[in-house]
Amino acid sequence: MVNPHGSFIWYELMTTDPEGAKSFYEDVVGWTIGDPAPGGGVEYRMINAPDGQAGGMLTLTQDMTDGGARPIWLGYLGVDDVDAAVDKAVAAGAQVQMPAFDAPGVGRIAMIADPQGVPIYLMRGASDDDSNAYQRHGIGHVAWNELMTSDRQAALDFYREHFGYVPDGALDMGPEMGEYSFISHGGQVVGAAMKASPESPTIWQYYVRVPDVDAAAGRVTAGGGQVLFGPMEVPGGERVLVGVDPQGASFGLVSGGGNQGEKE
Repeated sequence: MVNPHGSFIWYELMTTDPEGAKSFYEDVVGWTIGDPAPGGGVEYRMINAPDGQAGGMLTLTQDMTDGGARPIWLGYLGVDDVDAAVDKAVAAGAQVQMPAFDAPGVGRIAMIADPQGVPIYLMRGASDDDSNAYQRHGIGHVAWNELMTSDRQAALDFYREHFGYVPDGALDMGPEMGEYSFISHGGQVVGAAMKASPESPTIWQYYVRVPDVDAAAGRVTAGGGQVLFGPMEVPGGERVLVGVDPQGASFGLVSGGGNQGEKE
């Protein structure tokens, strides 16, 4: 893995209905979602954008849901050393959600919840190839990573210290919401952090780039999903929406932007 430490290298949908999710996202986003890998065990499918892999889809088993798992989109941060990264994060207040383990041919993986309780995977990939799952301008790829957290400043400090995310300007969202803080990694703005509203979950929200958010909004509702807000224009000229898929996982979509949505 050659992506810099802390880079988003993969995105994963956990779902209780893989066929339903496949139909929904193929229609809404335009992905091609593959068949389950042979060999039994946990069912996993690859999500393909027009130019290659954009993520994966994991089928939640009954045991997983009995243990508290729910439909959700989760990101993977590539790290130089999974065990060391977990230990340092835990010392800073994070909690281990899944102890580190080796996935043959894939890499070493763990899951933590950051000090504010937001889940994220940590991974050291087995391959020396870089990951293009995150692409700021790639159709069918996550193009924006938005952290919705109970404590914006504490979260910014945590991700800066452990994963190299640097605050890079902000928008004032008013006295209740505070700042929408842009975050850079490797010299490029890759997302933002904000205080979650009382009715919103504390999560990393991932926005997938589509050709036309307004057209996609109709497909969301036609496919049994729900649009929570949007489509709406955001600074930079992009249009976004946030929705929930038929199985209950929250997702975002983004399109347009004369300057591709970079902060002004």
